[in-house]
Amino acid sequence: MSSPDTLSRLEATIARRRSADPDSSYVAKLNARGLGKIAQKLGEEATETVIAALTEDHEALVGEAADLIFHLMVLLGAKDVALAEVLAELDRREGVSGIAEKAARPGN
Repeated sequence: MSSPDTLSRLEATIARRRSADPDSSYVAKLNARGLGKIAQKLGEEATETVIAALTEDHEALVGEAADLIFHLMVLLGAKDVALAEVLAELDRREGVSGIAEKAARPGN
């Protein structure tokens, strides 16, 4: 079973691998191909997660969700967005109605 710091460990692993040899690290290979490729992979994984949710079993959805989270974290790392920032934003939104939170955003 995973612990609460699973995502923190993953974030650290991704950070270390960003500067590795692209021939030996998938994270380094994605980063070498640029932000557009990382974003494309995230989009592909999001689509695969939706498809798994609609048409596949529990295990398939779990696997696709893990891929989605991994690729999101690769993207966040490439943009120098710390996981702590995302978690702080989730904490800020906790207990606030999604409708109210969205209405409070600039431009709504």
